[in-house]
Amino acid sequence: MRKPKNYQTGPLPIYLKITVDGDSKELSTKRKCDPSFWSSESGRTMGKKEFVKELNNYLDALEQMVFQAKKKLIESEKEITAESIKAVMTGTDEKKVMLLTVFRKHNEQMKALEGSEFSPNTIARYETTLTHTTAFISWKYGLTDIDVKKLDYEFISEFCFWFKSVQKCNHNSTMKYLSNVKKIVLVCVKSRFLTTDPFTDFKFSRKTVERVALTEWELQKLSEKELGYDRLTAVRDIFLFSCYTGLSYADVEKLKNSEIGRQHQPA
Repeated sequence: MRKPKNYQTGPLPIYLKITVDGDSKELSTKRKCDPSFWSSESGRTMGKKEFVKELNNYLDALEQMVFQAKKKLIESEKEITAESIKAVMTGTDEKKVMLLTVFRKHNEQMKALEGSEFSPNTIARYETTLTHTTAFISWKYGLTDIDVKKLDYEFISEFCFWFKSVQKCNHNSTMKYLSNVKKIVLVCVKSRFLTTDPFTDFKFSRKTVERVALTEWELQKLSEKELGYDRLTAVRDIFLFSCYTGLSYADVEKLKNSEIGRQHQPA
């Protein structure tokens, strides 16, 4: 217990003293006690009253937190000092790691490897996912970013709901976006920013989509349609080119004039 200056009477604040190799640090217990109930030998209150029992239980729990903090330092192979134990107990031992910060760094690294390891489409997909994640955190929590330690199953399930309800995404698109988010979360797990994966109990699933092919008559009608805008006409022509050649959109996008030629039929 510590007596403030000009103390005369009344309850005194109780402090927890942590000592390692002669070096001590103090931490407020945020509790007070009348000196008449206090035992300096045991560091606990005396008596049989209910408040005595409750206060002693609280102080016992604080003492256990000291040993848990020491265990955490040992497991993480960090130096055990009075200051480091106090830092663990007050939550100031580790810097907060923010989800969107990790996400942006991931995307920047992908951008640096564009063309060699990642395609522009893949990079664009992760940038879109980052934009969605930013919007969700603002919508759900009113924040500009969130500590990765706050991520849990509820965060994932609410994110899934947001995609479907607010963004009006279909089920498969929602799963694709969440798969991208999971990759960022796994980066946090591997970097030991997170001890567990919040996606562990979340089930990814895909719904079978029946794709109906256009008929020859429908393709003909589309080719004859007057669209009125050069941009739309160009889009229509590219689509028809893909239909007749079997090239995917990604292949057509990369197609060069030098790669197009007329095939001569033998006489």
